[in-house]
Amino acid sequence: QSQLEESGGGLVQPGGSLRLSCASSAFTLDDYAIGWFRQAPGKEREGVACFSTKDDSTWYADSVKGRFSISRDKGKNTLFLEMNSLQPEDSAVYHCVGEWMWTVETLCLDTDGPLHEYDVWGQGTQVTVSS
Repeated sequence: QSQLEESGGGLVQPGGSLRLSCASSAFTLDDYAIGWFRQAPGKEREGVACFSTKDDSTWYADSVKGRFSISRDKGKNTLFLEMNSLQPEDSAVYHCVGEWMWTVETLCLDTDGPLHEYDVWGQGTQVTVSS
């Protein structure tokens, strides 16, 4: 059973923006590496952006640097992914995942395992970029 809930996905035109949210209502996310993975049909899962709630460090995939921004609202126990200048190749299901005490790089590069094997994970939200 997933412990995180994503929202904010949808259909947007190329060049547009979306903000994804990842919330946990069951527990706090202190000392976690939390991030966003995405997977498009027929493509491998990709770590997009990760955030450390321990030291606020971040990690971004080269494909999204300068366009995406990851942040956290500690009071709301929510993680955000601000996505700008979206392109069709950004279309995918975006999942929020987390591991306690991991580094951001370790989490974002560890994309091979089943989602349910991560400490916390969500069901995903669809992002479609199309005109």
